[in-house]
Amino acid sequence: MTDHSPSASTLPATLSQMTLFREMPDSEFPTTKPFDKTTPPPKPNSDGWDPEAAALRLEQSGDYRILRRVVPRPIIPRSESLFPNLAALVDVETTGFDHSRDEVIEIGAVTFTYDDAGVIGDVVGVYGSFQEPSFPIPPEITRITGITDEMVSGHKIDTAALDLIIADADLVIAHKASFDRTFCEKLTPSFVRKPWACSVEEIDWKERGFEGSKLAYLASQSGFFYLKHRATSDCQALLEVLDKSADMDAQTPFAELLRASARTRVRVYAQGTPFDLKEILKAKGYRWSDGSDGRPKAWWIEVDEEALEDQRCFLRTEIYRRSQLEPLTTRLTAFERWRAG
Repeated sequence: MTDHSPSASTLPATLSQMTLFREMPDSEFPTTKPFDKTTPPPKPNSDGWDPEAAALRLEQSGDYRILRRVVPRPIIPRSESLFPNLAALVDVETTGFDHSRDEVIEIGAVTFTYDDAGVIGDVVGVYGSFQEPSFPIPPEITRITGITDEMVSGHKIDTAALDLIIADADLVIAHKASFDRTFCEKLTPSFVRKPWACSVEEIDWKERGFEGSKLAYLASQSGFFYLKHRATSDCQALLEVLDKSADMDAQTPFAELLRASARTRVRVYAQGTPFDLKEILKAKGYRWSDGSDGRPKAWWIEVDEEALEDQRCFLRTEIYRRSQLEPLTTRLTAFERWRAG
């Protein structure tokens, strides 16, 4: 919000600057759902305060950007949705970042229907639960998530209920799938058998005009806010981000994600490379793996199958200088991608 305010002359007679702000409840913000154009705007409150009218007036001035709170979409039975496919958004909050020793303290899942073109349909299921870990939640995690030992005390994730909600999912989506997948697979093997997609890595957010790929950035630039670092709230916010398009003709981020997740990718490893060639590898897009996640200790890159021969040629001519060398490769579909090791 800038320091410029619309003058009283630009406001209707019944809506002055004082009614814009003084009569607004101290702790409340507009709660209109960001992108559902079928939902009518909220009616004025009993005191005459109409938050949506005020928000629209401020937006029309050109001096303000309004963030609207995400309102969860209604849940309908799967049998009532006209869309044939099912996706599950999942998010976990954990005691830390090491899946080999840290534990899940909260999980959220939102399932929604969609069609083959990537049009999002209806929310048909929501699950959320705390879980008490075997050791105290680190203070840094409480600072980030707001989750305390008292909040999770006595709670346990109902894996049977979680299995049921994701059982028919054609795709599982997380906003950092390499993180969430490893923890989810520790909770229940149902996640192991599912194809996964990553809404951070498999959508070109920069091309879409976003300044970053963190969910909070995406939400803010899309025009809304939500309760961050809480699992179910993160899923509901991600659904709105995925359903956002720049204009009526543009494909949604979800449609882009759906296409990207269907591609077969190839991970190419440059093993045993001389240290003094690391800058050449980095310039080509290779990243270093220290082997701690179960993958080879080597420089690696992930490319479409069509680009595999280019990588072979690069390694043979510029790195190893051996024309017959065949680098280690691993082919990945959505079933294998984002899994540790």
